Amino acid sequence: MQTSQEHHGSASSHELYNQPLQEIDPFYLSQFQILENNACPAIGNQGTSVSFEQSKGQYFTLESAPATVDYIMCDSPSITSGLSNRSPFSPQVSPSCISDPHHSSDNTYGSPASGSSVADNGNELKHFLKEVEVLLLGSESDTVNSCYNCLNSGIPQATTMSRWDWNQLVRLDLRQMLICCAEAVSHNDVSTAVNLMEVLGTMVSISGEPVQRLGTYMLEGLRAKLEHSGAVIYRALKKCEEPTSSELMSYMSTLYQTCPYWKFAYMSANVVIGEVMANEPRIHIIDFQIAQGSQWMLLMQALANQPGGPPFVRITGVDDSQSTHARGGGLHIVGQRLSKYAESCKVPFEFHAAPMSGCEVELENLSIRPGEALAVNFPYVLHHMPDESVSTQNHRDRLLRLVKSLSPKVVTIVEQESNTNTSPFLSRFKETLEYYTAMFESIDAGSHLEALPRDDKKRIRAEENCVARDIVNMIACEDAERVERHELLGKWRSRLSMAGFAPYPLSSSVTHVVKDLLKDYNENFRLEKRDGALYLLWKNRSMATSSAWR
Repeated sequence: MQTSQEHHGSASSHELYNQPLQEIDPFYLSQFQILENNACPAIGNQGTSVSFEQSKGQYFTLESAPATVDYIMCDSPSITSGLSNRSPFSPQVSPSCISDPHHSSDNTYGSPASGSSVADNGNELKHFLKEVEVLLLGSESDTVNSCYNCLNSGIPQATTMSRWDWNQLVRLDLRQMLICCAEAVSHNDVSTAVNLMEVLGTMVSISGEPVQRLGTYMLEGLRAKLEHSGAVIYRALKKCEEPTSSELMSYMSTLYQTCPYWKFAYMSANVVIGEVMANEPRIHIIDFQIAQGSQWMLLMQALANQPGGPPFVRITGVDDSQSTHARGGGLHIVGQRLSKYAESCKVPFEFHAAPMSGCEVELENLSIRPGEALAVNFPYVLHHMPDESVSTQNHRDRLLRLVKSLSPKVVTIVEQESNTNTSPFLSRFKETLEYYTAMFESIDAGSHLEALPRDDKKRIRAEENCVARDIVNMIACEDAERVERHELLGKWRSRLSMAGFAPYPLSSSVTHVVKDLLKDYNENFRLEKRDGALYLLWKNRSMATSSAWR
């Protein structure tokens, strides 16, 4: 009987979260579905983008920028606020302004780095290969042998690195070459790093295999790290340029439809909150990354259909200036859309705006009222809060303590399952390489509804504008400039426990809803339930976790 009841509950949840939804922005809701006849006007979305451009209109990236050209700062916020404060699945752009594939004959990144050292003869190459051997010391790998084979093959002398026959070096494994380069950068071995970057430029491609595409942005990060030590990512030559609102929305929608990461966050949190609030007459939801607010249309539909009629729903949306820019307007746009949708569902509704980043939130910004059951939602946002390793204010733990003091009925948290917060540069680089290799593979596989070819310009632009920025930030930046600081669930559990939280058990309905979602995607996406949380996996790599707390 219990099994039958649980299955019935999951079926109801599945029916709710897979009904058609119209006229809601494509990034957040193109695959979320509610009732056919309930509609809201789509709102444009515009995000910050930066492009490097010469006076003649030639676009280039950090690695192809001539050393003689003067750099100027883009019209952008300060480094701390201007860098990505969004998840890798949010509207973002690469700070290094990845060049347009239309302007490249082979869509590869092979330009020499500005300030590259020049080799005078074959002895310089021998020295370079010796450096590669040293970097790989301790590993009896074929890569070392390949270096020796290259050295013994009689590569002709030349006056510049670019004129050598690099065929032997290109045979080296791209992942190992990236790690070699990162090791050289970590030891401030500029000569070796620049030489390796020259080779890497011939190995990466924005239209290649997943590791080649990832390698493009990893190389961007290494160049930024070497040239600027992460202190300045936003650099421009003469002009900054942004994608149009419709273009950015199209890029975001591409990744949203191709990968289940955001749907995993929205659906798992909504089912938990819906179950906890099932019989509450007045509900207050605080969303620390409200974006378009589309997640809550799903929940309102569920609440509208509950026995006894819908409760009064109030939503506080926390948002910052970057999200405002991406949305094309302030939080009043979100409030209007949600109010209109709530009216169509006959749900009593009120919206409260908190236009600020999460680390700025104080108690007075949250409009807490007695008699309301409180739910708090953190979708891929807590890892942007600086912790004790960055600031004595430790906003990460401060915010958790603040939320606990509000006595919420439930707190939902979705985070990337990666460890880049306090890791030293080289460990962080390797972790980023591993994690995003899996992500780019999952993008390549796509969903059963949409899988884009590798040379598809829409997919290229989506990766450039929505993923590359996080990667460059994690590699090139340190201290307060690095805002991408992921932690594993075990560390989040420790932080939450210290703040006074206890795990909230996830029902079988949550698992069933997410498993139904994954049926639309490549079979290598898997779901595991362990340690009181849901893990979204690509093959055997954990990509994200969803957990609930009280």
